[in-house]
Order: sequence, then structure tokens, then C-alpha cells
Amino acid sequence: MSLIKPFAGLRPKAEFAADVVAPPYDVLNTEEARLRAEGRPHSFLHISKPEIDLPPGTDPFDTRVYAKGAENLQQMINSGVLIRDQQACYYLYRLVMDTHTQTGLVAVAAVAEYDSNRIRKHEFTRPDKEDDRVRQIDALNAQTGPVFLTYRHNAVIDDLANRITSTEPVYDLTADDGVRHTLWLIADVASIETLTHTFDAMDCLYIADGHHRSAAASRIAKMRRQADNPNGEIAADYFLSVLFPDNQMKILDYNRLVKDLNGLSTKDFLTNIREAFDVVVSDSPVKPTQPGAFGMYLEQRWYGLNIKAERIPQADPVGQLDVSLLQNNLIEPVLGIRDPRRDKRIDFVGGIRGLGELAKRVDSGEMQVAFSLYPTRMENLMAVADANEVMPPKSTWFEPKLADGLVSHVLD
Repeated sequence: MSLIKPFAGLRPKAEFAADVVAPPYDVLNTEEARLRAEGRPHSFLHISKPEIDLPPGTDPFDTRVYAKGAENLQQMINSGVLIRDQQACYYLYRLVMDTHTQTGLVAVAAVAEYDSNRIRKHEFTRPDKEDDRVRQIDALNAQTGPVFLTYRHNAVIDDLANRITSTEPVYDLTADDGVRHTLWLIADVASIETLTHTFDAMDCLYIADGHHRSAAASRIAKMRRQADNPNGEIAADYFLSVLFPDNQMKILDYNRLVKDLNGLSTKDFLTNIREAFDVVVSDSPVKPTQPGAFGMYLEQRWYGLNIKAERIPQADPVGQLDVSLLQNNLIEPVLGIRDPRRDKRIDFVGGIRGLGELAKRVDSGEMQVAFSLYPTRMENLMAVADANEVMPPKSTWFEPKLADGLVSHVLD
């Protein structure tokens, strides 16, 4: 079984591509999706968020929702909006956001390699979210949300990508958020074999985003194999993925807000955090420029915080993360938040929203203190995954986001 392989993708007919492409299912709530899809009958949101086509108030996890998604998918196929390639292909997918460009390979990756941890994880999954993805994939008989994978950059793949991106793409469109999405089809045997063999020679791949989708794919593979009892390989043995080289990935900061100071006065709070941090008042918003540095916004004032060197564990890939340093030296011991996954006193804001969002929510009185962080680095993510460890919640915010609807993997 190959680590990755080409597949016959289901994708929009060229003239419908701009109408079909949609944000990932998990970045919009139902009402936001309903507004985005209004007047756009071909939007992929009718497949990824099909509750928008059912009466308001419908539970997104109702059985009717999954059935509606399957109905909408079939309707788009029947009407010719979505077409399926006649042969197994790879696809090259480029995203451009402002000055940032990243180019990845759309492929299907082996569930067996995920199960054996050659495709490495760094997050826990929640059973309810896994269940949702299992029901969605099973109802559609397709994987429509790609798993975001990364690998250590490789000169052979870079050279091939540069050659292919100099040719005519099948799609080149700019979404309403300003992100440009360009897709090339790779159908020639020589390029396919080169890509397959080059990836097969790699020690591992890493999940950047999509832990629930990959876990669901593993469960679907087991279900389908048990139900069909096939002797050979089945489509569900692989899951839809986009693979990007690590040196092109863009991770933004994932910042924290806390509702109160855990009963402390401002003076006592500042005194307590000085045990682990050097604290300096700043005349301007603090966007950290190196690991171990943090910004803090409190009572309409910004502070720069720098973790003391002796507080950084040298042999612990999880403990060295900035999110861990802040959690273990301030948020838990001073603010009393032991479980950031469940404690309602803490909230998280992706760096795409900017530092102004932190100040806004503190100034409004909704939150009392905010912290800006330096982004987690790719080498940190890989080190945690290599150690078979798990990162704290909300450690990474990847931008730009992959679009839904450009290429799907049908499980037949």
C-alpha cells in the first residue's frame, strides 16, 4: 500500500468553480453559512452545511441533515455542476493570501499509515466530532473535507511543482475573502510515478489540521471493510488530503482572553506573574517577535512579558511550546484555569483577527485580560508528533484555509 496515491477526483465543471468553492465546513456556523449561500444554489455549503436547506432551528446533527447533504451532492452531479475525472490523477493546489504563497499536492493518503502513526498526529479528538464526520462521509459516500498534511520539504517535489505551475491551471479563482485558489491537474504517468515514489520514500507525514476528518476516515475504512469483506483494496482505505511542504506553511498566533483575575487585584496579579516573567509596560500593542515573549492587555494598557529562562523545560517538546509556557506559568497557577478545553473563563482568538480584537473584548468588559503569543513553529509541531505527544488545545491557527468543493474523493 502506497503512502499516497492518485484518484479520480469529483470537482466542479470549470464554469461553475467560482460558484461552488466555499469555506471549510468548520469555520462557519449555520447562520453564517446560510447567509454565504444565499442566492448561490451551487455553493458547496449546500453539501457541507446542508442544514441551511432545512427549516431554521434544525439540529445540525439530525439524520435529515446528512440525508439532505447526500441529496444535494447527487443533484449537483446529475446537473453537471460537479464532474468526475475519468482517470486517477494528482492535483496541485496553490493558495495565495496577501504576500504568502503555498503550493500543495491533492492526493489520497493511506488509512493504514495513519493507523500505524506514519501519518503522525498532535491533537486529541472528540468523539462527538468524530461521529459527525463519520455520519457525513457515510451519507455522502465521499470525503469532501481534505485533511491538511505537511512534510519536510523535498527538492524533487519542489522542482516538479515549479514545472507544473508554469502550465495552464484548470481553475484560478479568488474567493470572497481575498484568497486566491489555483488548481492544476497532474495526469501524466511519469509525474504521477515520481510523486508516488518520492512520498513513499519519506519516513512520515504530519497532520497539520484535520484530526477529526482523518480519525473518521479510519473508522469508515473499518466499517466498509467489515461490511463488504473485500479481498483487495477499497476506496475507503485512503482519505482525501492536501500535502504542503513545511517551509511554505503559515501558522498564525492563537491568542488567549480570560474573563477575570481569579479574585486578585491588579497589583497582586502583576506581582504574582513576575515570579515567572519579566514584565515591561509598553506604549503600543505587543505582537511578540520571538518564542518566549508574550503581550498582555490589561486595563487599557499593554505589557510585554518575557518568560524567565529557568522556566523553560529543555527536554520537553510540549512544555517548550509558548502555549504551554503561558498555561503552566500564568494561566493555571495565577488565574486558576486548569483545563483550558472546558473552562468557560477562557476564550481563544486566532491571529487573523489582529490585536485590536483582543483590546476590543477587554475594553468592552466581556474579558478582563488578554494575551498575545508568538506563533507555534512547524518544527515544534513535528517534534511533538515525533515524540508521540499531544499539543495543548488551540496551539495552531493555519492560514490560508483550504477551500471545500474544489476536489472530493468518492468512495466507490
